[in-house]
Amino acid sequence: MLATQFIMEPKLNLLISADEAKQIVRNNIEPLTPVTVAIQQASGLVLAEDVYASIDIPAFPQSSMDGYAFVYDELIDNKKLEIAGEVQAGVSKSFENLAGKAVRIFTGAPVPEGADTVVMQEKTIIENDQLVILDDKLVKGSNVRPKGQEIAAGDLALKRNTYLSPAATGFLAGIGVARLKVYPKPAVAIIVTGKELQQPGKPLGAAQVYESNSLALKAALEQLCISGTAVYFADDEIDILQKTLEKALYSSDIVLLTGGVSVGDYDFVLQAAEACGVEKMFHKIRQRPGKPLYFGKKQAKLVFGLPGNPSSVLTCFYEYVIPAIEQLTLRKNIVATEQLFLGKSYIKKTSLTHFLKGKKEGKFVYPLDAQESYRLSSFAQADCLICLPENREEFNEGDLVEVHLLPV
Repeated sequence: MLATQFIMEPKLNLLISADEAKQIVRNNIEPLTPVTVAIQQASGLVLAEDVYASIDIPAFPQSSMDGYAFVYDELIDNKKLEIAGEVQAGVSKSFENLAGKAVRIFTGAPVPEGADTVVMQEKTIIENDQLVILDDKLVKGSNVRPKGQEIAAGDLALKRNTYLSPAATGFLAGIGVARLKVYPKPAVAIIVTGKELQQPGKPLGAAQVYESNSLALKAALEQLCISGTAVYFADDEIDILQKTLEKALYSSDIVLLTGGVSVGDYDFVLQAAEACGVEKMFHKIRQRPGKPLYFGKKQAKLVFGLPGNPSSVLTCFYEYVIPAIEQLTLRKNIVATEQLFLGKSYIKKTSLTHFLKGKKEGKFVYPLDAQESYRLSSFAQADCLICLPENREEFNEGDLVEVHLLPV
């Protein structure tokens, strides 16, 4: 584990800036303890150790295509060779004397001992049971993969902290690696608060609204290959919420609560968190949407109290929860940042950081309509968030702005 460096103290009672909040999150997270997993479960994780090759790959000189193997120096002037047999992939055969002879060979098959060159079958013809080579550009060693060309035994295959993309996972499997030490994905729990919520597919009662936050958060986590997320529903009662949070903390690395983090009479997240021994790092940020965002810790477990409005939930997830996941897993740049030109002017009247739902078009980015925190229609079309800092109110068309690209 990496040592935590607290270079900024938690702000317990102040309305802090978005930058300060992100710094506090960064300063209070250590990577998860590495685990050893089978190569089949490693894709999408980050290596927690250097990996070295145990054997040469390929382990033998190997044909890179279907064709004929022969001894280049024995090739006679008329380029005609007697066909001595064939070698398939996965089959090893030996031939006593290949002088003046060729062996039919297939992609991936071991080149017979003594042969050193392969001619592709499309550049040959058979005349009177003899192979005629038509490739004037053929040189010694053509179309042969030397032993250890991919990697030699003892060589470093991948460094620690390498992200295991599908290609990286395939590479390690191809050199015979069966198990790896990696940083695991976090276990995540979602707690949805509110008496007014109804599940999609059921009729709405008086004063009810359909619950969408858990579905959106689970989908966002699944984009990061984090599955098995536990979802709990808790009424706006302090005892129920406290017991639900205790249960979620027991089995999770991250708990995401939606709703109940403001100052209403039925907003009990802060009280429940305190009762469960969660230390408050901050509550309320100078930003829109998501001003009442809460962040706390219980030992190494993280608690995010997300505002209940759907747009606020996703914005805070992308801006704060994903960076926390990056630090837990050592995966980088899940949400990439670009500098793009603003496609149309925008004025914000408050001294808050604004995260606008936007659409990228080439080197320009355009704020979408319906920016209110309760509206998801624009988020459904957005591919980025436009970050407008709190110290400016007017942004003109053509201004360079920071853009956070959403995962796809």
